Amino acid sequence: MTTIAAVQMVSTADVTENLATATRLVSHAAAAGATFVSLPEYFCLIDRDADRLRIGERAGDGPIQQRLADIARHHKIWLLGGTVPIRTDSSTHVRNASCLFAPDGSLAARYDKIHLFAFDNGREGYDEGAVLEAGDTPVVADVAGLRVGLSVCYDLRFPELYRQMTFADAASPLDLICAPSAFTFATGSTHWELLLRARAVENQCYVMAAAQGGVHVTGNRTWGHSMIVDPWGDVLACLDEGEGVVLATIDPVRIAAVRSQLPALAHRKLQGSVVPQA
Repeated sequence: MTTIAAVQMVSTADVTENLATATRLVSHAAAAGATFVSLPEYFCLIDRDADRLRIGERAGDGPIQQRLADIARHHKIWLLGGTVPIRTDSSTHVRNASCLFAPDGSLAARYDKIHLFAFDNGREGYDEGAVLEAGDTPVVADVAGLRVGLSVCYDLRFPELYRQMTFADAASPLDLICAPSAFTFATGSTHWELLLRARAVENQCYVMAAAQGGVHVTGNRTWGHSMIVDPWGDVLACLDEGEGVVLATIDPVRIAAVRSQLPALAHRKLQGSVVPQA
């Protein structure tokens, strides 16, 4: 069995401060026995869109990535670094990259957020596409023998992403979905738990979602409720607001039991595109 931990933060506009907070909270998670820890989306900075460009790093090079590697190596854990702004050839956009570091500090996998959030209810508005460049490749990583599907926040609204990862290897479906997030209060209050539990139930795997949770210097409020859900859709751990850590244990026996009792993955029939009728 593997103990996992989702770190919840209320990140600020100060990268140094956020890195110190992340280091402290990951240390708490490791001390509690976690061997796989996830930070939330935008853990290193929540500020104006332009600031994501300002702190953007080249892949494999920069103080944020180096700190994540050092934390993983120091605690000898698997560490999912929420998201880090990674520069591309564009001068106006960066990738929102979720970087997975192995216990020796090496980069084990990187997923670039595919679906970019946009929302406007007349009172608050967001458009990640203004400064973020979308990724285009689903990523499944091997974490200590677990098949882990990487995703970020808004991806949760697109179940086809998770189905593709689940059936990438028919003999070995996903054991865990990771979704570091910064859900807004407006959307999270209704949709957050619903989406997390749905992704767990339909893929019959655990879901770990480390979130931002509180009022930020921008004045925006994130929903929080960092959560770990089991393959039956039961919520194993949740933190409403504020910084902290939630932990749970991934039990392969539990995954096998759910899939044996309700073999929905084996019953899957429809794949590919719908053929229009003449």
